Amino acid sequence: MGDSYQIMITMIAYMLAVIVIGVAFARRANRNSDAYFLGGRSLGPWVAAMSAEASDMSGWLLMGLPGVAYWCGIADASWTAIGLALGTYINWLITSKRLRRYSEKANAITLPEFFSNRFHEKSKVIMTIAALFILIFFTVYAASCLVTCGKLFSTLFGLGYVPMMIVGAVFVLIYTIIGGFLAESASDFMQAIVMIIALVIIVITGTTVAGGLDAVIENAKSIPGFFDFFGIATPVTDAAGVQQAVDGVPQFGEAGVYGLLNIVSMLAWGLGYFGMPQVLLRFMAIRRESELTTSRRIATVWVLISLTVAVFIGLVGRTLFPTALTTASDAENVFILLSTSLLPPLLAGLVMAGILAATISSSDSYLLIAASAFAKNIYQGLLHRKANDRQVMNMSRFALVAITVIAIVIALDENSVIFTIVSFAWAGFGATFGPLMLFSLFWKRINRAGAIAGMIGGGCMVFLWNLVISKLGGIWDIYELLPAFLFSSLCIVVVSLLTAPPSKEIEEEFDAVRASGR
Repeated sequence: MGDSYQIMITMIAYMLAVIVIGVAFARRANRNSDAYFLGGRSLGPWVAAMSAEASDMSGWLLMGLPGVAYWCGIADASWTAIGLALGTYINWLITSKRLRRYSEKANAITLPEFFSNRFHEKSKVIMTIAALFILIFFTVYAASCLVTCGKLFSTLFGLGYVPMMIVGAVFVLIYTIIGGFLAESASDFMQAIVMIIALVIIVITGTTVAGGLDAVIENAKSIPGFFDFFGIATPVTDAAGVQQAVDGVPQFGEAGVYGLLNIVSMLAWGLGYFGMPQVLLRFMAIRRESELTTSRRIATVWVLISLTVAVFIGLVGRTLFPTALTTASDAENVFILLSTSLLPPLLAGLVMAGILAATISSSDSYLLIAASAFAKNIYQGLLHRKANDRQVMNMSRFALVAITVIAIVIALDENSVIFTIVSFAWAGFGATFGPLMLFSLFWKRINRAGAIAGMIGGGCMVFLWNLVISKLGGIWDIYELLPAFLFSSLCIVVVSLLTAPPSKEIEEEFDAVRASGR
């Protein structure tokens, strides 16, 4: 039996296991919209932690981050990883318990619903704006997962990128429709385990084949700026962005400077966690607030191991296959190249299932949250307030199909760089919802006008900075999340202070939530 077929069999077996989980949870998930969208607040600490991190990291962890390290060295990848690790820990530490408590007090099962109920809205403006931003950014996020599927299957089996991407999209869509949040969280728990096993297998095998840890590090040091936290490697490329090689040796120019502004820009990735719906929903869904401390420890350990190993895989790939991946987009296949080259086919199939696991665990979360934003918050909350649970769930399935189709269109370009797509969507959520979440939980003076200003200001600034301001170069060429997060915070504070304070009822509710956590 050919290697490709053995890999395919292993991956099909894995996909069947995921479908079985979806079917197993289908009856519980379809009882009502609360069970379908939030699992009835029944997640245990292990499932909450592992599913949050698996849905957060996506195929970006196994393809995007190693690809960045392979292409230009450890600086970009490592400072991003450090920012994400810090953001993970701080978010679980300061946000999780109060959000669990406040969301139950506000009787909210989605993020837009929480923000709307937090300010006792009647016109549902906050809910509508939040739902629209979720639809926009999660559709982009889902597209990044479909790019991962297309690259994975086309690289493995030599088939066309577009049909393989569509196959992946259809599989994820069917699975998400069947099982809802409970199935998604249960399978994400399993997929988090598969992901970290896959990473560890590849880094140990690759390092051994490369001649050991010292050999990998020495090779990285031989490339200008490659193994430097304060410098960055600059591949010599032609007009098409293809790295040049001479006598089998990849060509690099002089090391670039990686200064304080670059470091702060990458560390800013950690700010995104405060506004990330797929993580925040796990805080809301855990069965008991007291279990969040255990979840925080589990999530932090998983993230530290996974991010460290993912960055190092890029270095291992550059040592073993220095000229195999010649563009920034191709570099994101380094994990696949190492797996198929170094492992027996059946084990390679299991490791490839790690990429599939990462993709599924994220895309099902993105699709479900985006569908809930439309069905629960726009359809029922705004257009048809008397809609019953069955109508809401049917509308969510319609939304799932529509969002998937749009994501497929965005993902049609096989030269898309996963890291770039993810970074934009991450900035969008971080700036739109991050400051609003923190101020909503910890500042009594924030009012409805400030909340609206913060969301619109942060979300729009992401687009403005990415598409216009960053093009000016120099000090302006920083990750859009940082300036957009700061601008959103400024909008919230200024507008809240210039307008009427929140009602006495809202302030009393805030005090009650704060006091109940002491």
